[in-house]
Amino acid sequence: MSAGSADVMINELKVGLHRCAVVWCDGMTNHLQCYEIIFRRLYAVDSICCLRADALFKHFASGRGKMYDAKTTGELEELMTWIMSGHAVLLIDGVDQAIGVSAQGFAYRAISESYTEENVRSSREGFVETIKVNIAMIRRRVKSGLLVFENMNVGTVSKTDVSIVYLRDRVSPKLVQAVKKRLNSVEVELALESGYIQPFLEPRKLSLFATTGHTERPDTLCAKLLEGRVGVLIDGTPFALVLPYLFTENFQSFDDYTNKPYYASMIRMLKYLAFVISFLLPGLYVAIVSFNPELLPSGMLVNIAMAQQNTALPLVWEALFIHFIYEVVREAGLRLPRPIGHAVSLIGALVIGDAATSAGIIAAPMVMAVALTALCSFTIPLLYEPTTVLRLAFILIGGTLGVVGISFALVVVLLNICAVNSYGVPYMAPITPFSKPLFTDGFVRRSWAYHAQKSKRLYHLNGAHESDE
Repeated sequence: MSAGSADVMINELKVGLHRCAVVWCDGMTNHLQCYEIIFRRLYAVDSICCLRADALFKHFASGRGKMYDAKTTGELEELMTWIMSGHAVLLIDGVDQAIGVSAQGFAYRAISESYTEENVRSSREGFVETIKVNIAMIRRRVKSGLLVFENMNVGTVSKTDVSIVYLRDRVSPKLVQAVKKRLNSVEVELALESGYIQPFLEPRKLSLFATTGHTERPDTLCAKLLEGRVGVLIDGTPFALVLPYLFTENFQSFDDYTNKPYYASMIRMLKYLAFVISFLLPGLYVAIVSFNPELLPSGMLVNIAMAQQNTALPLVWEALFIHFIYEVVREAGLRLPRPIGHAVSLIGALVIGDAATSAGIIAAPMVMAVALTALCSFTIPLLYEPTTVLRLAFILIGGTLGVVGISFALVVVLLNICAVNSYGVPYMAPITPFSKPLFTDGFVRRSWAYHAQKSKRLYHLNGAHESDE
């Protein structure tokens, strides 16, 4: 039978002289476990007719007949949360408390490879949407008694399970307390993804760059925990949050630690160069061609002038138009099914690369600049959002203020990055403030033999505080 909702199941029965009811959510609870843990024990005491209701409750809650993983509560709201989380609840007539038993049996996605963080030499396991499975994957990799998980709920309606994970001997107690304080201050009705919670964990300063990292890989999160970070697991999403998060980590990947140090260092420097090109190249091109063409070689200047004289739009509007088309094509390719998405990308390439150039809407040099910009932005996917906004801003600045405006905007962006302080840790560490020991795994990477000689390998977070409020 149901109680207002078709999936709420109520099974009424009598134990001796006492009326009882077992309540669970259909599809959330394993029926076999429910029978083994609850019903068999109820039938076993059916002949004991002289037990009082409170004695029967104690028998199942803490006596000889105690049920596995039994919890008791007298709060209706907590009782409803248990039922909606997959617990089976035993109610006894005449007792103002209930017994909840963990018997979850809902379906979930099997462990598979991460879709957003591809690596060559690493584990093929990625987080899933079930928080208990994610906790088990972390525990399996870090078999230490100092690994701590602390659970809480977020969301006034969803009551989403959230788990804070850290290594007790590595993390700063101030950092843990600061993360707990901010999670308790989350005021949302639904927390369906880590992105719902992330804004509450970041500094309240205006910045384009995220100071809260996310990862879909359990091995990456374990490495961050060893550095003194705090991880936040959210039920219903395969993305875990990492606090605090530094700017240099956007250019790191798990393959950096499996490849040779010299090759990993070269790839990191390549990513830094790609980051600068991804947001600066179009605006710098517009600024130089429009205001300072003497900075270009004569041969290149002649070719650009010949290409531009056949286009109808001014250079700055031409750059904005082609970037608008590019973002539309990218968004369409992301949202459509994969077979259609590839077709949309092909059509977009033909329209931008061939038809628009032939029609005299866009010049060929601008198409090359946008193509190079797009390729560079793909090498640092974690920074795609800020680079896209900065790219458009630098195009407008370059088209109105020239190279001087570009230089001033670069200084403003650099000051904005350096001003961010995440839980007492400078966002630009270890570049500024510079630290030679920590720099060995920042801009470049040293070998594991070098790092093994250091007791604390990376960032010491003992100074974490709430100064970024």
